[in-house]
Amino acid sequence: MFAYRTVSVKPRLPAAIARLQELAHNFWYAWHKQGRQLFKRINEELWEEVGHNPVKFLLRVREEDLQRAAEDEDYLRYYQQVLEDYDAYHRAQLWFDRRYPGYREQVVAYFSAEFGLHESHPIYSGGLGLLAGDHLKSASDLGLPLVGVGLLYKHGYFNQIINREGRQEASYPYHNFFERPMQQLLTPDGREALVHVDLPGRRVFARLWRCWVGRVSLVLLDCDISLNSPEDRRITAQLYGGDVEMRICQEIMLGIGGVRALRVLGIEPAAWHINEGHAAFLTLERLRELGCAGLKLAEARELVRCNTLFTTHTPVPAGHDLFTAELIDKYFSPFYEAMGIEREDLLELGWDESRRMFNMTLLAMRLATFCNGVSRLHGQVSRQMFSYLYPGIPVEEIPIGHITNGIHTLTWLAQELKDLYTIYLGEEWENHISDPGIWRNIDDIPDTLLWAVHQSLKEKMLHFARNNIKQQRQRNQEAAQAIKEVDGYLRPDVLTVGFARRFATYKRANLLFQDLERLSRLVNHPQYPVQFVFAGKAHPADVAGQELIKLIYDISRREPFRGKIVLLENYDILMARHLVQGVDVWLNTPRRPLEASGTSGQKAAANGVINLSVLDGWWPEGYTGDNGFVVGEIKDYDSEELQDRDDCFSLFAVLEEQILPLYYQQDGGIPKKWVKLMKRSLQSISPFFNTDRMVMEYARKYYVPCMDRWQYFNAAGSQAVQELCAYKEHITRNWSGVQVKVEEVFVCHQELVTDSRLPGYSAGEQCLVERGMHPGEELKILAGVSLGNIRPEQVQVEIVYGVVTAGGLRELQTVPMQMQELRDDRHFYEGRLLLPQGTYGFTVRVRPHYRDFVHRFELPLVAWAERF
Repeated sequence: MFAYRTVSVKPRLPAAIARLQELAHNFWYAWHKQGRQLFKRINEELWEEVGHNPVKFLLRVREEDLQRAAEDEDYLRYYQQVLEDYDAYHRAQLWFDRRYPGYREQVVAYFSAEFGLHESHPIYSGGLGLLAGDHLKSASDLGLPLVGVGLLYKHGYFNQIINREGRQEASYPYHNFFERPMQQLLTPDGREALVHVDLPGRRVFARLWRCWVGRVSLVLLDCDISLNSPEDRRITAQLYGGDVEMRICQEIMLGIGGVRALRVLGIEPAAWHINEGHAAFLTLERLRELGCAGLKLAEARELVRCNTLFTTHTPVPAGHDLFTAELIDKYFSPFYEAMGIEREDLLELGWDESRRMFNMTLLAMRLATFCNGVSRLHGQVSRQMFSYLYPGIPVEEIPIGHITNGIHTLTWLAQELKDLYTIYLGEEWENHISDPGIWRNIDDIPDTLLWAVHQSLKEKMLHFARNNIKQQRQRNQEAAQAIKEVDGYLRPDVLTVGFARRFATYKRANLLFQDLERLSRLVNHPQYPVQFVFAGKAHPADVAGQELIKLIYDISRREPFRGKIVLLENYDILMARHLVQGVDVWLNTPRRPLEASGTSGQKAAANGVINLSVLDGWWPEGYTGDNGFVVGEIKDYDSEELQDRDDCFSLFAVLEEQILPLYYQQDGGIPKKWVKLMKRSLQSISPFFNTDRMVMEYARKYYVPCMDRWQYFNAAGSQAVQELCAYKEHITRNWSGVQVKVEEVFVCHQELVTDSRLPGYSAGEQCLVERGMHPGEELKILAGVSLGNIRPEQVQVEIVYGVVTAGGLRELQTVPMQMQELRDDRHFYEGRLLLPQGTYGFTVRVRPHYRDFVHRFELPLVAWAERF
């Protein structure tokens, strides 16, 4: 292809409304209706035609329409009010400024392979991207100094087409970036801002684009430029597209190119957040930079670790990127020399011995001080999943925490409900979304009013769904009668259940269809009918997921289910908003415990929709017993078939016996008990499951500590890194010589018993006879510890105790022990333990201890007491 320059020919904006251009280039409009209305009021038909894209709107709108708006007094008053709100938003002193006034210049870099901000910017595939987009919006709302980094995909993910046979087809639309709400970044002399990465035998360039998301920015890298070969231009063609070599090229560009993009822009992050393993190569680029600055590998590792956070998003093995050693050699052999290390040193950073592959998740974990899952249950599952990295360490003490995902409430909440909440929760409720006290006022909303708003949203959703099916059938050239009959689909007076998400097999979109006879009775019940709306994409390479789509399509066309079960195509943000705002019940049926978090049910809950879900992901934290419904039980199964069978039975039972009778128990056309359930759901779920709370938690637990550690370790003249490396090297080399033996255990203030017949005790030793204790009595424990070449101040000797369970001790607590004397090359430690009532187990252990550790097992070594 020949080289060319791009120029956009735009209609003239009258001076009176000139700042429309600025508003169009800030995704602030994505969660502020008044920003969108400014464009819609000029030409509503064009606004819909351009897919709610304000930049494209301003490229296509007629000058006479703009002039007419500029001369309309009502429009100008509205325009001025919107600008005042927009400017006030950017000037306001927000949560982060007030809470951490000294950290305003300390930037957080947030790397993600996808960002879902709005339907006008389709560079996302699903939950990971929507979470990332919501994260940026709340960072803006809270005043957090954050910059996002991602890739700009020429064809996005893919558009889903369902053909006449019910098969998913993928189409890849061309996105003209000059018609998107972003701007290309230029150098001071007006040239394209570029970064490059070196791939085998060639150099690949990326130009940089910036999106403004309220007060924060998102930097995106684009390889589709004439400097690159046709093959390399495709690196940023499709999200999650191509083969394994294309995937590693994308992740090199995201991680390594992303770091270089920030350097080009003069941004020096004080904290680095890796959102899923796709971006983990950023750690290698930072290691290379530090190596070039003269640091040894061990020191560079500690500097990279000190201010890096890694968030893992899935317990499903397929969700963790793996590359062969040969592929790492092919793409990273230049790094070996640049970093001054051997091949094995780099491979070791991400090597997964069990799979004999380089694992991006392990790379991120090993080069991050902080690691977290995205729900309480997912944190537990992740600790178990990665326990092999921490031999000898109790699973519950493995340093993987959790911050439960949330949603950006103002993005997903229907405008009609926003207006209602403003009346009854107060004018300032939007600034206090995480305050449970605000949500208690939901009770003040009259039942009739809340139900009327919900019903109007349901009507809008059903209209949207029917139009989607009609367009699908028109494109597939179906008979006129097949198109016309859609007008009778989906009755507004019938309980409507929504199921919309990625069609991965573990999400079990087919759970309902394991008993078609029972399902037929359910949807055709004369008194308590129910109807189902399905939507979702399967990855183009996921054959099993595509078969689920085909199954639902086929069933939806059968006579008992026609018009009562429907499948919508091309699930995206726009469709998601309609569904979470308009259905009555949100269904979620993953195979526990494979759902890390999930947020669609949180979006539904914010709109008064009731959750019906397996106790997986976020729902175990959200479910209170009176704010929704549960599918299945928390138990282990011998097979997936048994689990599916039980959960299917449970799902039908809950629908038939609990949900439908409650919904149809109406008084004057209003299901008052159902409305009470809606209010309870709103009050219990909305204050916690939002990204304001989530981002504040990230700031407190991870971002600010990362900033502090970076300042401490990176300070001029600081010896902290060298001292930390020396400590870790010394402890690791000498740890095999550490041994612990419990010498004496007895109850204080009780008669001591001496009995040489007890195993492990010699005559004259004091011990606790297994006769129990009484409340208020203390155990006194004496342990002898051999440390070899390790000094006492370099370790922590402690009593560990916990509740006795079938799997060992749980709910572990620790009590430090004090050194009493050194005798025969052994250090003797004493500790006292006051136990609450119950049955407990206890032991003694030694672990490394250093002033700069942020958690107990930053160095994952432990020595436990011998049997006693």
